[in-house]
This record gives sequence, C-alpha cells and structure tokens, in this order.
Amino acid sequence: MAILDTPENVTASTETSTSTATPGISQSSSDLNLSLRRRRSSSNSAGAAAELSSKIDQLESDVGGDMMMDPEPMEESDALRSNGKGYGHDKDRVENRENRGRSDIKFTYRPSVPAHRVLKESPLSSDLIFKQSHAGLFNLCIVVLVAVNSRLIIENIMKYGWLIKTGFWFSSRSLRDWPLLMCCLTLPILSLAAYLVEKLAYRKYISEPIVVFFHVLITSAAVLYPVSVILSCESAVLSGVTLMLFACIVWLKLVSYAHTNYDMRALANSVDKGDTLPNTLNAVYSHDVSFKSLVYFMVAPTLCYQPSYPRTASIRKGWVVRQFVKLIIFTGFMGFIIEQYINPIVQNSQHPLKGDLLYAIERVLKLSVPNLYVWLCMFYCFFHLWLNILAELLRFGDREFYKDWWNARTVDEYWRMWNMPVHKWMVRHIYFPCLRHKVPKGIAIIIVFFVSAVFHELCIAVPCHMFKLWAFIGIMFQIPLVVITSYLQNKFRSSMVGNMIFWFIFCILGQPMCVLLYYHDLMNRKGSTESI
Repeated sequence: MAILDTPENVTASTETSTSTATPGISQSSSDLNLSLRRRRSSSNSAGAAAELSSKIDQLESDVGGDMMMDPEPMEESDALRSNGKGYGHDKDRVENRENRGRSDIKFTYRPSVPAHRVLKESPLSSDLIFKQSHAGLFNLCIVVLVAVNSRLIIENIMKYGWLIKTGFWFSSRSLRDWPLLMCCLTLPILSLAAYLVEKLAYRKYISEPIVVFFHVLITSAAVLYPVSVILSCESAVLSGVTLMLFACIVWLKLVSYAHTNYDMRALANSVDKGDTLPNTLNAVYSHDVSFKSLVYFMVAPTLCYQPSYPRTASIRKGWVVRQFVKLIIFTGFMGFIIEQYINPIVQNSQHPLKGDLLYAIERVLKLSVPNLYVWLCMFYCFFHLWLNILAELLRFGDREFYKDWWNARTVDEYWRMWNMPVHKWMVRHIYFPCLRHKVPKGIAIIIVFFVSAVFHELCIAVPCHMFKLWAFIGIMFQIPLVVITSYLQNKFRSSMVGNMIFWFIFCILGQPMCVLLYYHDLMNRKGSTESI
C-alpha cells in the first residue's frame, strides 16, 4: 500500500485496507507485488517517487494517530464483548482498526522505504536555535543555579557564620529616624496645595504666571523639605533612601498634575477660540478639577496624571494575599544576600580607584553576582509584586509597569523598557515638550538623562551625607553607551551581541562599581569600618 505507482491504485488499496478485514489484507498484498514489478520496470519515475513520499507521510500519520493513541485495541474488543453493549457496530469498528493497524505496520519503515526525504537542519543550528523550545535547557540552568548557589551558601556560612543580626529589620537605632517618618507623613499636604492652586486657576481667579509660580514653589518644597530633614539628623542610610524615593515620587506626580492641567486649560482656550481638536483629545475627557481624581492619582501606581483611568471590575482578594506572601519571602531573601554576602565582600575590599587594579577587578567580579541577585529581587518585589498589589487594591487597569527589558539589545532599549512609569513621565513631560519647542532630538535626550541623573544622585548622596557625583556620572555615562551599543547593534545585526553587551555593562561595569565607590567613600567620611 505504501509504494504504489498510481493514485488510482493508492486509492483502491487504501479503501480496501480500511473497509475489510483479512481478505482486504490479501488483496493489498497482491497489489503490492504488482506495484513492485511495475517499479522495477520504471524505477526512474519521478511521479512514483513523489507519490511514495506523500504516501509514506500519510501512513506514518495514520500509524502514529491510530496505533499510538489506541495501543490496546484487543482489550477494548474484549471489554465490548463482555459488556454486551453496542456489540455489532463497535465490534466492526474495533476490527477495522485492528486490521488497518496490522496492514500499516507491514509497510511502515520497510528497508525499501526512504528514511531521508526532506531538507532538515539540526536543532542547534543558527537557523533553528531561536525557533526551538528551550524549556529543558532552562530547567537545567535552574537546577545548576540552585546547586551552585546552595554550595556557595554553605561555604559562606562555614566561613563567616550566621551574620544576620536580630535588629536587621528594626532596632532601637531606628527610633532616631522619627523626623524622617514625620516628613514622609506631611509630604502629601503639598498635593492639597496644588489642588487649591488649580481650583483657583480653573475659576480664573489667578493668572497663568501666578499659577506657574505657585507650582514651582510647591514642587521645590517637595524635594527641599526632605533633603533638609535628612541632612539635619544622623539617620540610617536605608531610611534616608526610602524618604528620598518617596519625595521624588511626590515631585514627579505634582509636576505631572500641574503640567496636565496647564495643557488642558490651553486646549480649553483653543476650543473657546473655535479651533478644532483631534478626535483623540475630544474623546478622552473634558477639563475639570476634581479633588477625588487627585487623591486617586496620588496613591495610584502611575506618575502621569489624568482625570480618569481604566479600572478593573473587582478585587481578587486571594490573589492579593498570595502576592503579599511572595513579597515577604523575596524581601527576606534580599536581606539575607545583603547581610550574608554583600557586606562581607565590601568590608574586605579596597577603594576601587585607589588600590591594586587586579584586586579591584576581583572584588568587582565577586560582588557582581550577589549584587545582581539583589537588584533582580528588588525589581521583582517593587515593579511586579508591590505595584500589582497596589493596582489590584485600587482596581487600576493599566499594569504595564515594565516590558521585557532583559531582552534589550541596546542601552537605549533598556531605559525605555525597564521602568515604564518613569519612562512615560519622561516622554510625556520632558522629551516631547522639548521637541514641540523646536529643541533638537539629541539635546532633548541629554535633558532627559540629566533630569534622571540629578534624581539618582539625590536619592543616594543625600542619605549618605556626601556628594561625590558617582550616580550622576554613571547616569550621564549612559548617553555615550546608547550611541555605542546602537552602533554595535546596527553593525553586527544580531540581537545576541547587543544583549550580551548590555548584560556585561549592567552586571559588571555598572552597579558593583557604584556600590564599592559609595561604600568606601561613606566609610572614609565616618572614619570607621562599621557596616552601614
């Protein structure tokens, strides 16, 4: 049946083998012998080869579909006989399947059947490597990662002992940070002041320059007030970083609130003058100043203000509980890595710019792995767990807090994908306003990175009570890296090359170096070797 020459014989043989039992098999064998004699007389027939290949594919499919999916037809037939239910029709169906299976097995993978019929590449070849599923290799990497890190944990505990102190989360020293807590609780009052300014502007009680002046005062106070509180007291570095991050979030939200309302007033004035607006602007919302929308915006997981947001239908309470459990687990894991790994490494290191070069490289490489773990845990805890928990509790619908930045091929792609709330704020309130004011694209990019560098420096330098500008220089150094990685990506035309360069810069040259620089400068400022 598998090597007939003509479609007529193939059809006849197929119908015979599927509709009859033993007589059909005999007839099929006769047709096979006849076809073999014909094949000897016309062995160079191209039509026969094509028909052979197609029939072999069909036969393998039939065997794989029927024989493999129903490996025990005899047991099924016996069960039907014993039950006595539907014996007639089911008996014929089972016998037909048995006979067809026997017939298929007779002609499948015979020595005369070609084993190689089409062009195929190896799974790991360059053409197929990214089209294959690598789930098994991923599982292998997870197993190896767990095994290697388990050994390192045991080795670390044997060498240093258990370094996590009882007062890691809270101690009597934390009570000294009460001014920072009071500052954090009073910062939201500035949003009320911004609302009053916008309400007066909406009713046209104050002119536009006065509105801008008041918003500059309010947003400046949102940054200068926490900075003055932190610098006026000797607080823990972690407490100062937390307050500065909160202050920067409040500043970004207040700027967005003021800028959005300013733009909405401008659009409203254009409509009053008879100008026609695009349909996208007409369909979104009308200009209004609502205290309820401001309160929701100040607690929502977004930095871009708008009077209304997409909302989900309900809150998944069980889902929220599971995310909270994950948040606690990963936060504890982060603290374990910091206390057990990072602190001993940085305490036993030298200043990377003042000591031996090879020793500095060894310390940076040794610090890169635990630092990467901490950074990934931080990202997962904040951008995935915490922001999604907050979004679920507030029924906030747009939860694209990050994209697949781990696949970034250039530094530019990384900065556009890893922190979507900040990226949307930068694009909405700095980058495109610069372009609309005829600022060149390159200058607009520099301005964006400059604003980011200033706030990175504030969040680190102020809690450490020193201004070395390492964070500022690190962020501004991203501009030439954007140009270099974009050039390499265009030159090699390979996503692997760009992604490997990104990970090398991210894991080796970036964060570990900054950690060592700030740690040693902080220790030099304190004049002791106590841990932070």
